[in-house]
Amino acid sequence: MEGAYNSRTPEEVFRDFRARRAGIVKALTTEVERFYGLCDPEKENLCLYGLPNETWEVNLPAEEVPPELPEPVLGINFARDGMDEKDWIALVAVHSDAWLLAVAFYFGARFGFDKESRRRLFNMINNLPTIYEVVTGTAKKPTKEKTPNSSSKSNKSAPKPQPPRHGELHTKPVPVPKLKEEDESGDEENGEEREEEQGSALCGSCGTNYGTDEFWICCDVCERWFHGKCVKITPARAEHIKQYKCPDCSSKRARGA
Repeated sequence: MEGAYNSRTPEEVFRDFRARRAGIVKALTTEVERFYGLCDPEKENLCLYGLPNETWEVNLPAEEVPPELPEPVLGINFARDGMDEKDWIALVAVHSDAWLLAVAFYFGARFGFDKESRRRLFNMINNLPTIYEVVTGTAKKPTKEKTPNSSSKSNKSAPKPQPPRHGELHTKPVPVPKLKEEDESGDEENGEEREEEQGSALCGSCGTNYGTDEFWICCDVCERWFHGKCVKITPARAEHIKQYKCPDCSSKRARGA
C-alpha cells in the first residue's frame, strides 16, 4: 500500500502525517482498551502503526530489509506489564511522535523537497500538538503568542457559541484557557484573545482544533474536550447526561472497580 503512495507536495505529505497521527491518537485514547489488549508481553516484538486512513494496527515489523517506510519502535508490548499503564502509554506516544516525523521527512527526502518545502511541511506539522501532549492532557493548555495588532475577523463573522444553561455544563462550548487575575474581563483586547484561544482548543480524541460549527462535550473527570462524533455523543443525548465521562475515564474506573 505504501508503494502506491505518490504524493509530491508538502501538503499531501502533511495529510498523510495527520491521518496516521489521528489513528495513533485513537489507539492511545478512545480505543486504548483494545490497544492494551493487543500488546501482550508474551508475543513477539510488536509495533504500533498509524495508517493513512486514520486507523491503526499493532503488528510485527515488515520482513523486507530495508522496509518501505521507517519502522516504529520495536517491542512496545514488552514493557506493558512492567510499568504504570499511564507511563507506558505516554512512552508509546513519545516514540510514535518520533516515528511520524521520521515518516514525513522520509517522504520529503524521497520526493526531493527543497529547503522551503521542508520548512512548509515542518510548520504544518508543528501547528499540531504532539501525540504525547494529547495523551497526557497538556495539549489543552496551548501557549499563545501575543499579537496585539491581530484581528479576529473570522471569529467575528462566525456564530458565537452561547453560554451553557445551569446544570448543562457538559454541553457548553469549548472554554478558553483561564486568563490571569489581573486581566480585565471587559477589555476588548481580552475578548479577542478569548476568541483566538477558543480556536486553538483541541479534541482529546483526534487532536484537531475546535470549530464553531461542531458539537463538543467535556469529560467531568479529566476535563478534556471531545468532538461529539469522536466519542459518539449527540447534542440530544448530551441533554440527558448529568455527568459525562469520556471512554478513557470510564474504562479506568471499570478496571479499578
